[in-house]
Amino acid sequence: MADGRNRLAVLGSPIAHSKSPAIHRAAYRALGLDWTYDAVEVASGELGAFLDGCGGSWRGLSLTMPLKREVVPYLAEQDGVSRLVGAVNTVLFTEGGRAGFNTDVFGAERLLRESVSGTLRHALILGGGATAGSLIVALANCGASEITVSTRSPEKSTGLLALADQLGVALAVGGPDVLPEDLDVVVSALPGTAPLPREFPAAIRATVPLVDIAYEPWPTPIARHWLEAAGGVANNGLGMLLYQALIQVRIFVAGDPERELPGEADVLGAMRSAALGPV
Repeated sequence: MADGRNRLAVLGSPIAHSKSPAIHRAAYRALGLDWTYDAVEVASGELGAFLDGCGGSWRGLSLTMPLKREVVPYLAEQDGVSRLVGAVNTVLFTEGGRAGFNTDVFGAERLLRESVSGTLRHALILGGGATAGSLIVALANCGASEITVSTRSPEKSTGLLALADQLGVALAVGGPDVLPEDLDVVVSALPGTAPLPREFPAAIRATVPLVDIAYEPWPTPIARHWLEAAGGVANNGLGMLLYQALIQVRIFVAGDPERELPGEADVLGAMRSAALGPV
């Protein structure tokens, strides 16, 4: 790995709140790698220029909103998960060009399995952006057979419907007021600063767990709303961030999301401590 490619970064907008630099730096310290990892503000429409400026010292990138779909035309290849979902959150610079991966599905699946006890059959996703596709795959992997997406722009969800069809999942898409019965989990893919999209009945908040992909600021408006109900449970997205970052580190170190890191348990422990600590 002494090939001079020691630069990494997370790109997105806004990005100042990101815990990714702390988590990744902890991993590379634990691995004994003298790599840098920074947070860089890159807004929609600016990604191409940034990629053009990446020289031979760059190893890879993590991507967040609004770049997970914008990056696709700039890639030479993609892994199967990112092709299925239509979103890329990891870029590896290789001799053959830029390779794209999706580690969000792995992170979301681990978070869901830790957050939902019992059978998971019917889920409600709030938000229809790039992360919604990863959540649909993760929910299907956890056994969900029915998924409802609540979004301000249902007409833009054609890709999600096609994805669900490939997975054999019954997907319904509606506006902000849609609220199906017999839910096992509500998953929020809204930005952490997004206002409460609607009022949810106390009976639902008291019995159905909320999994909020956001983690900063915490609690988010919807998490606060959930916790105001007696018995309400709201889980934040730090677990997803941690587990998807672990797979990113595997990719950056070995080029393979399936290959475990040397001393991976210790590396994950260092990453978890960084996630829970200050940025």
